[in-house]
Amino acid sequence: MKISEIREMKTEELHGELERLRRHLFDLRSQSVTEKLANPNLLTGTRKDIARVFTVLRERDVTGIEEYQAHMEAVAARQK
Repeated sequence: MKISEIREMKTEELHGELERLRRHLFDLRSQSVTEKLANPNLLTGTRKDIARVFTVLRERDVTGIEEYQAHMEAVAARQK
């Protein structure tokens, strides 16, 4: 994902993308432990994408990113 694509997203979309990327990274880490990854570069690429999203959020002076993510995870857990 390119930084220009990330900058075009709205703040709420960025939070959703950040959550999706974190889940994807978790899945990749799980796969790397239990089985061989087809492309180990996906781990590095996903971490860099997460960093890009964080960079854009900080550029926009969005505060409480971690708190917002924790809140959204708690809401999702309650809905299950």
